[in-house]
Amino acid sequence: MSDLLERLRGRGWRMTSQRRVVAEVLDGDHVHLTADEVHARAAGRLPEISRATVYNTLGEMVALGEIIEVSTDGRAKRYDPNAHHAHQHLVCTSCGTIRDVHPTGDPLSDLPAAERFGFTVSAFEVTYRGLCPDCSA
Repeated sequence: MSDLLERLRGRGWRMTSQRRVVAEVLDGDHVHLTADEVHARAAGRLPEISRATVYNTLGEMVALGEIIEVSTDGRAKRYDPNAHHAHQHLVCTSCGTIRDVHPTGDPLSDLPAAERFGFTVSAFEVTYRGLCPDCSA
Protein backbone atom coordinates (compact mmCIF):
# COMPACT_ATOMS: atom_id res chain seq x y z
CA MET A 1 0.00 0.00 0.00
CA SER A 2 1.29 3.49 -0.79
CA ASP A 3 2.32 5.99 1.85
CA LEU A 4 -0.48 8.34 0.72
CA LEU A 5 -3.11 5.58 0.96
CA GLU A 6 -1.85 4.66 4.43
CA ARG A 7 -2.02 8.28 5.59
CA LEU A 8 -5.55 8.72 4.22
CA ARG A 9 -6.75 5.47 5.81
CA GLY A 10 -5.13 6.54 9.10
CA ARG A 11 -7.33 9.63 9.03
CA GLY A 12 -10.42 7.48 8.61
CA TRP A 13 -11.05 8.92 5.14
CA ARG A 14 -13.71 6.89 3.34
CA MET A 15 -11.84 5.07 0.58
CA THR A 16 -14.07 4.76 -2.49
CA SER A 17 -12.67 3.18 -5.65
CA GLN A 18 -12.39 6.67 -7.20
CA ARG A 19 -10.48 8.11 -4.24
CA ARG A 20 -8.24 5.06 -4.12
CA VAL A 21 -7.25 5.31 -7.79
CA VAL A 22 -6.48 9.05 -7.46
CA ALA A 23 -4.26 8.32 -4.44
CA GLU A 24 -2.54 5.48 -6.30
CA VAL A 25 -1.85 7.73 -9.30
CA LEU A 26 -0.24 10.31 -7.02
CA ASP A 27 1.98 7.82 -5.23
CA GLY A 28 5.74 7.99 -5.81
CA ASP A 29 8.81 10.18 -5.61
CA HIS A 30 8.96 13.43 -7.55
CA VAL A 31 5.29 13.18 -8.56
CA HIS A 32 3.95 16.59 -9.55
CA LEU A 33 0.99 15.93 -11.82
CA THR A 34 -1.64 18.38 -13.03
CA ALA A 35 -5.29 17.56 -12.36
CA ASP A 36 -5.70 16.65 -16.03
CA GLU A 37 -2.73 14.28 -15.85
CA VAL A 38 -4.18 12.70 -12.70
CA HIS A 39 -7.52 12.29 -14.48
CA ALA A 40 -5.94 10.72 -17.58
CA ARG A 41 -3.97 8.21 -15.51
CA ALA A 42 -6.90 7.47 -13.22
CA ALA A 43 -9.21 6.93 -16.21
CA GLY A 44 -6.71 4.41 -17.54
CA ARG A 45 -7.33 2.36 -14.38
CA LEU A 46 -10.97 3.26 -13.78
CA PRO A 47 -12.58 4.43 -17.05
CA GLU A 48 -15.78 5.72 -15.42
CA ILE A 49 -14.00 8.26 -13.18
CA SER A 50 -15.07 11.81 -13.99
CA ARG A 51 -12.91 14.91 -14.17
CA ALA A 52 -15.09 16.50 -11.46
CA THR A 53 -14.45 13.57 -9.12
CA VAL A 54 -10.70 13.93 -9.64
CA TYR A 55 -10.82 17.70 -8.98
CA ASN A 56 -12.99 17.21 -5.87
CA THR A 57 -10.74 14.44 -4.55
CA LEU A 58 -7.61 16.52 -5.09
CA GLY A 59 -9.27 19.45 -3.29
CA GLU A 60 -10.18 17.24 -0.34
CA MET A 61 -6.64 15.84 -0.12
CA VAL A 62 -5.19 19.37 -0.17
CA ALA A 63 -7.65 20.47 2.55
CA LEU A 64 -6.60 17.47 4.66
CA GLY A 65 -2.95 18.46 4.23
CA GLU A 66 -2.12 15.11 2.62
CA ILE A 67 -0.98 16.59 -0.70
CA ILE A 68 0.46 19.98 -1.61
CA GLU A 69 -0.83 22.19 -4.40
CA VAL A 70 2.18 23.62 -6.26
CA SER A 71 1.80 26.67 -8.50
CA THR A 72 4.71 27.88 -10.61
CA ASP A 73 4.90 30.73 -13.09
CA GLY A 74 1.25 30.75 -14.13
CA ARG A 75 1.31 27.14 -15.24
CA ALA A 76 -1.36 24.61 -14.27
CA LYS A 77 -1.37 23.69 -10.59
CA ARG A 78 0.42 20.47 -9.78
CA TYR A 79 -0.16 18.09 -6.90
CA ASP A 80 2.66 16.80 -4.70
CA PRO A 81 2.04 13.82 -2.36
CA ASN A 82 5.25 14.53 -0.45
CA ALA A 83 3.37 16.72 2.05
CA HIS A 84 4.89 15.33 5.24
CA HIS A 85 8.57 15.62 4.34
CA ALA A 86 10.24 19.02 4.36
CA HIS A 87 11.49 19.84 0.87
CA GLN A 88 11.70 22.57 -1.73
CA HIS A 89 11.17 22.48 -5.49
CA LEU A 90 13.48 22.73 -8.47
CA VAL A 91 11.54 23.89 -11.56
CA CYS A 92 12.61 23.85 -15.21
CA THR A 93 11.85 27.28 -16.63
CA SER A 94 11.40 25.79 -20.10
CA CYS A 95 9.27 22.63 -19.79
CA GLY A 96 7.96 23.02 -16.23
CA THR A 97 9.39 19.77 -14.84
CA ILE A 98 9.39 19.85 -11.04
CA ARG A 99 11.73 17.87 -8.79
CA ASP A 100 11.77 17.69 -5.00
CA VAL A 101 15.05 18.86 -3.48
CA HIS A 102 16.32 18.75 0.09
CA PRO A 103 18.86 21.56 0.54
CA THR A 104 21.06 21.58 3.60
CA GLY A 105 20.97 24.52 5.94
CA ASP A 106 18.08 26.66 7.10
CA PRO A 107 16.91 29.38 4.68
CA LEU A 108 14.95 30.95 7.52
CA SER A 109 18.15 31.63 9.45
CA ASP A 110 19.46 33.51 6.38
CA LEU A 111 16.61 36.03 6.68
CA PRO A 112 17.95 38.91 8.77
CA ALA A 113 15.73 40.19 11.58
CA ALA A 114 15.45 43.57 9.82
CA GLU A 115 13.98 41.82 6.76
CA ARG A 116 11.27 40.08 8.78
CA PHE A 117 9.42 43.39 9.36
CA GLY A 118 8.19 42.23 12.75
CA PHE A 119 6.65 39.02 11.36
CA THR A 120 6.79 35.84 13.35
CA VAL A 121 7.74 33.54 10.50
CA SER A 122 6.17 30.10 10.74
CA ALA A 123 6.91 28.68 7.30
CA PHE A 124 8.78 29.44 4.12
CA GLU A 125 8.94 28.28 0.51
CA VAL A 126 12.01 28.34 -1.70
CA THR A 127 11.79 27.54 -5.39
CA TYR A 128 14.93 26.94 -7.41
CA ARG A 129 14.67 27.59 -11.13
CA GLY A 130 16.81 26.56 -14.06
CA LEU A 131 16.91 24.29 -17.09
CA CYS A 132 16.54 20.53 -16.79
CA PRO A 133 19.07 18.32 -18.61
CA ASP A 134 16.64 17.66 -21.51
CA CYS A 135 16.00 21.37 -22.10
CA SER A 136 19.68 22.23 -21.69
CA ALA A 137 20.67 19.81 -24.48
